[in-house]
Amino acid sequence: MTKIQGVYAAVPTPLTADASKVDIENISKQVDRLVDAGIHGVVTTGTTGEFPALTTEEHKSVIKGYVDAAKGRIPVVAGIGSNSTAHAIEMAQYSEKVGAVACMIVPPFYDPLSFKALYQFYEDVCGSINIPVMYYNLPGATGVQLTADQLRQLGEIKGFDYMKDTSGNAKEHADMLTNPSNKIKAFNGWDTLTFFAMAHGAEACVWGVASVVPKECVELWNALAVEKNLDKGRELWKYLWKVSDFLESVNYPAGIKAGCEIIGCPAGPVRRPTLPLEKEEVERFKNILDQRKYK
Repeated sequence: MTKIQGVYAAVPTPLTADASKVDIENISKQVDRLVDAGIHGVVTTGTTGEFPALTTEEHKSVIKGYVDAAKGRIPVVAGIGSNSTAHAIEMAQYSEKVGAVACMIVPPFYDPLSFKALYQFYEDVCGSINIPVMYYNLPGATGVQLTADQLRQLGEIKGFDYMKDTSGNAKEHADMLTNPSNKIKAFNGWDTLTFFAMAHGAEACVWGVASVVPKECVELWNALAVEKNLDKGRELWKYLWKVSDFLESVNYPAGIKAGCEIIGCPAGPVRRPTLPLEKEEVERFKNILDQRKYK
């Protein structure tokens, strides 16, 4: 079983110019660029990948497209979100079948489940596949607020091995990292808390910023997680903070796609109802990206 560790880029879903179809050919360009930069893996069809705007068949095609493009060079984690247990199982089984190493699954949204129902949901999905599940902790979108202790309880489920924390709750995240469970590993997924999490010993991060400036993200990981060089990490973080802070100030998928356009590896438009960034926002982002060391 593949160990998930390092910087995993939360990747966009490339779309054609009119946003009517998934641009499968473009996926290879995105993956090749990330592999060349040293990225450790990718996570498809999460928030960055606009999964709520995709049909089931499109969703499947993106997961398979990234697995095929990776060609075994880096692991691919499939992002899944569904309000139906049966549909979540269908997507998880498909992801396993086409070669994803894990499934990142956001809790059912709209009407937040009780903890008992949530536990049953993940127990059912985990029991349907032989690859691990990563819990996508996203209370801002799902309304599901869990404590560190509750997350550790979910870790009792066989196959429920990882948690991507996009809660922004530094206290609970620090609890998970300072008092780790041997049954669930906590990863970071809140951009501006990336340095915080790496310094706390997080074994991985799922980071949309890594789809725009992957070399810098890997360099930060190497400084903090590999070299244990806090001073070097602080210097590298100054630039990545600016990128992270900007992306948290705008619509995230639109921001990532604007960034891909700016750096010369476009992934097409966002799909409505999401709108592209305003011209002023694009210019502000361009000014930030122009400060990067690698071009």
